[in-house]
Amino acid sequence: ITNAALTQKAAIGGRAVRLNRKKAAVRRFTSITPVRAKLYDNILETIGNTPIVKISDRLAPKGVEVYAKAEFMNPCSSVKDRLALAVITDAEQKGLLKPGDTVVEATSGNTGIAVAMVCAQRGYDCVICMAEPFSVERRKIMRMLGAKVIVTPKAGKGTGMVAKAEELCEKHGWFLCRQFENDANPAFHASTTGPEILTDFAGKRLDYFVTGYGTGGTFQGVGRVLKAARSDTKIVLLEPEAASLIASGTKTERKETGAPKGSHPAFAAHPIQGWTPDFIPKVLEDAQAMDLYDELVPISGPEAIETAQKLASTQGIFTGISGGASMAGALKVAAKAPKGSVILTMLPDTSERYMSTPLYESIAADMNEEELEIAKSTPSFQLLPGEEPVLQA
Repeated sequence: ITNAALTQKAAIGGRAVRLNRKKAAVRRFTSITPVRAKLYDNILETIGNTPIVKISDRLAPKGVEVYAKAEFMNPCSSVKDRLALAVITDAEQKGLLKPGDTVVEATSGNTGIAVAMVCAQRGYDCVICMAEPFSVERRKIMRMLGAKVIVTPKAGKGTGMVAKAEELCEKHGWFLCRQFENDANPAFHASTTGPEILTDFAGKRLDYFVTGYGTGGTFQGVGRVLKAARSDTKIVLLEPEAASLIASGTKTERKETGAPKGSHPAFAAHPIQGWTPDFIPKVLEDAQAMDLYDELVPISGPEAIETAQKLASTQGIFTGISGGASMAGALKVAAKAPKGSVILTMLPDTSERYMSTPLYESIAADMNEEELEIAKSTPSFQLLPGEEPVLQA
């Protein structure tokens, strides 16, 4: 074994095992964690098979086990990579897409990023419609991936960006993904995300599965699998406290396509980007008809933000506001669950999508007083406010 290989194995957390003190000039290392060592033909083959990580008692209450499925480990850092691959592959198989076509979607950002990635790899043009309030980072990422981003007015909300996408496709003959109505979305979760969870928890307890909803694809697809294979697992659905659409009991009026006719009366603006547009998606409504969830829990914006920050500072887990909201829901379940319970939630995306949002409002760019004191504790290379920079003391 080469020294380079030893270094690589040590860097991923391996432990040294002396095999033969007399004959071996170097130590061999056995990896504690299996390494995903494989050559892939393209980036899309890396979608899925995301890890499930235990949350320590620095955040989770003692006496229960809380786990998170890290969907930010997908290649474009969100669970929506699955959706984009599913919808475009399904369209190709049905003959709805051919080389040179343009793919369109309405999105809060993560689906648009994922669709742009798949289009870049497959060779399609891509146009994304996104409402004005969503973070500018997302627009830039989509443009980096080659997409054209059409920003729609804030007052139009989610229904406005959907209507714009429909209008563009009708005018130009482009293909619309329809993430909120497309059955390929939950079907992919039923064939990948759900079975991944079953595999990881084979022979183990899984008492609660906790998830929010954007399109409802994860909820429906995983919910179907768990209800069929592990009917003892309770499913807890989360939604923003400020936009309790399901709790209202009011249905969304629909066009013939399944798209919403207008904004839901129970909707109010909330900071949990990616969750709960201003209508109940058709995919989610279908899941409601399947009677998949056992409990509905509201999550406030402040507790979602606080929990995302705590995941970073106590667990080293770097997720966005929706991930914070999901974990906040899991912790609420954990607080009242019987001792020994095992709880799983989803972390949909990465914190880097939220740099310009309320998640980072309390995170300063400049040194605070404590950092300044550390800087001044040695004499060299000081950059102090109002003073000339110091290089060598």
